[in-house]
Amino acid sequence: MPVVVVESPAKAKTINKYLGPDFTVLASYGHVRDLPAKDGSVDPEHGFAMQWEVAPESKKHVRAIAEALKSDDTLILATDPDREGEAISWHLKEALASSLKKGKKVARVTFNAITRDAVSRAMKEPRDVDQALVDAYLARRALDYLVGFTLSPVLWRKLPGARSAGRVQSVCLRLIVEREMEIEAFKAQEYWTIKAVFRTPRGQEFEAGLVALGGKKLQKFDIPTATAAELAVQACTSRTFSVSAVESRPATRNPWPPFMTSTLQQEASRKYGMGAKQCMNAAQRLYEAGYITYMRTDGIDMAPEAVMAAREEIGRRFGAAYVPESPRMYKNKAKNAQEAHECIRPTDMALDPEKIRVEEDQRKLYELIWKRTIASQMAAARLERTAVDITSPDGEVVFRATGQVVLFDGYLKVYDQGRDDRQEGEDEDEGRLPQVMQGEALDKGAITPEQHFTQPPPRYTEATLVKRMEELGIGRPSTYASILTTIVDREYVRKEKNRLIPEDKGRLVTAFLTNFFRRYVEYDFTADLEEELDDVSAGARDYKDVLARFWRDFSAAVAETADLRIGEVLEKIDEFLAPHLYPPRADGGDPRACPSCGTGRLHLKTARSGGAFIGCGNYPECRYTRPLAGDSESVASDGRILGKDDQGNEISLRAGRFGPYVQRGDASEANPKPDRASLPKGWSPDSMTLERALALLSLPREVGKHPDDGLPVEAGIGRFGPYVKHGSVYANIADVEEVFTIGMNRAVEVLAQKASRGRGPSVATAPLKVLGEHPDGGEVQVMPGRYGPYVKWGKINVTLPKGIEPEAVTLEEALALVAEKAGKNGKGKKAATKKSTAKSAGRKAPVKKASAGKGAQT
Repeated sequence: MPVVVVESPAKAKTINKYLGPDFTVLASYGHVRDLPAKDGSVDPEHGFAMQWEVAPESKKHVRAIAEALKSDDTLILATDPDREGEAISWHLKEALASSLKKGKKVARVTFNAITRDAVSRAMKEPRDVDQALVDAYLARRALDYLVGFTLSPVLWRKLPGARSAGRVQSVCLRLIVEREMEIEAFKAQEYWTIKAVFRTPRGQEFEAGLVALGGKKLQKFDIPTATAAELAVQACTSRTFSVSAVESRPATRNPWPPFMTSTLQQEASRKYGMGAKQCMNAAQRLYEAGYITYMRTDGIDMAPEAVMAAREEIGRRFGAAYVPESPRMYKNKAKNAQEAHECIRPTDMALDPEKIRVEEDQRKLYELIWKRTIASQMAAARLERTAVDITSPDGEVVFRATGQVVLFDGYLKVYDQGRDDRQEGEDEDEGRLPQVMQGEALDKGAITPEQHFTQPPPRYTEATLVKRMEELGIGRPSTYASILTTIVDREYVRKEKNRLIPEDKGRLVTAFLTNFFRRYVEYDFTADLEEELDDVSAGARDYKDVLARFWRDFSAAVAETADLRIGEVLEKIDEFLAPHLYPPRADGGDPRACPSCGTGRLHLKTARSGGAFIGCGNYPECRYTRPLAGDSESVASDGRILGKDDQGNEISLRAGRFGPYVQRGDASEANPKPDRASLPKGWSPDSMTLERALALLSLPREVGKHPDDGLPVEAGIGRFGPYVKHGSVYANIADVEEVFTIGMNRAVEVLAQKASRGRGPSVATAPLKVLGEHPDGGEVQVMPGRYGPYVKWGKINVTLPKGIEPEAVTLEEALALVAEKAGKNGKGKKAATKKSTAKSAGRKAPVKKASAGKGAQT
């Protein structure tokens, strides 16, 4: 009975259903081997020899496969049909070498969709492991290891707080940092437009824009001020107008091609706000359930049988008019497209999105894939575009109105692609204009000037960043999500409202690499290296030759930095970032002059935490600091003043060696160490208020006396995050906001959970009464507590008022108590969300394709 090995248990379950009892289907749970996270795992001196080891968590899976092979003669490797899948098959074959002796057979099969037909067909077409694809994997893994484990230690030594660098990660970070620098350097330019409302003889109104003035066609900045706009309005008001030209022309819009990995991530981000990782997790589950084809691909071509199935479904649903005369063929235009697979499409074109039973994010993604696939084979949309010119008798002033009407919706009946950031001046498609005739006089209504300012380039979203990386040929489908996750986890970048904003660490790392390793963060160099690696996968290059050329130059570049001092590095970075750190002052003064002491000069300084700030060179006599990206005009002499406490002390927000913090008053001889509190992780300096600062400075706060011994119970924030403390016992709490609101019942519960760890399974306290479901989700219960019974919903605990027996409490009364408590701390929705997501948090995550050491990041 053959042993079939796939990556995940979900995939194993589906395939086992198709193959039946004549096969043993097991899961490897992703990669079973990897390079140990230590020096020497790749040895450039001995032909780039690699030392692999089976991960501890994978040993039991390898043993299970080996055990199954004792009674079976055939091993069938059925991992995913891409380079990573080929690598997993190779690793399995190597790890199971001792079990594969004695004439046992090994076969490799691939299928682009997990359907009964695809799996059965693949089993009839076995092959050997593709060594060219394996070599391409080995080259990438070796490169990522060598860059990570060689460059990261340089960062640690020369740039305190920096955590890692990576071959593709660092180039991606550079894109984000450079975009932010463009935004900071941007200077808005004012311009005006003139709109007028016109009325036809039949009483229909429409709007037109001024396009010519004084007989000259207007350019974007030809009306630069309010004065010029007012003169233009007067010129229009004093004239009559008639229709001088009406032009109508037909137009067509063709559908977009079906999805590949990058376009799926972009569209899921635009339409549903899904991050790349969330999108790929949902797609992975849809693939493993057999609903879609393989989701990591650069290909946009579709199997002929799928094209015919799509055309049949279009005709059945929408009619023959929506089926084009011939099937649509698409060709990939992406730079450096990897070994192509089919596009991402449904395995069954007739399967409605409403009919599949999956979680909501999967259903949304399936619907998106289904609509895009069906639309890609539909007839073009036919439009009519109309332009009307409205001119004064002397020809000095011309307005233009444009409109568009859909004559035949075609593919638009099913799907229309979203758009990324719309540029200034771009309009949505306009509707139909009223009937007008050339030479017809028009009545003019209101003439309105509108002020505009040019906009800076938008910050990247995950969607637009993936699109840009794809355009540059950087990265590959299997890497986009992991790269974006890494730069956020490393705290080089933060996400705010789906926008990617570089942190101080990210700016410093980019400045360091751009100055001392510029070649290795160049876009063309990274794309050319990707092309060489694609040549390896095609069998056109030897992977060790690629590694040797790269390592020769890269190791020399690393050696050149050996004697660099931290001071030299900071000086170079300070100079590199100077235009953005010290912008010109309005009064023409020295932008580096300290605004506090007046004699010192400002310099870049780094904190041990990895943050950076601008400080005065006269330290410690002058303690002026400001954030790296802060505006010196908006910062007080020694920080940003948030307000005063009840005693009149100024509360300020400051930047220090360990990051931003709040402080009460100033240091003096009488008070050399004023109260200070660092901002917790996740708190943005921009969002700090006086109220939040005072709450921080009040920590630790006493919750009350413990009922067992009368000792105080405190809540605070320490090195390891928020906590409650009783005597010498500290117990962590998950949410920093709870530090300010936690009551005694909840604190005692958290401490009890800490005490029960390591003493066998803890017994959950049974509720006195279950009242029912909260409108926002989650059970509302009455619980026994050391301070008496209380109502519990999620993480909100409310002690019952005196005189109310727990047995007599109604759901309505409990909801009122919960709402009152939630209103005080603003945590009602958060509690509900955490309660409702508790089950999903406990599910096993999708199997990851690669496991890398901390220093070896892509």
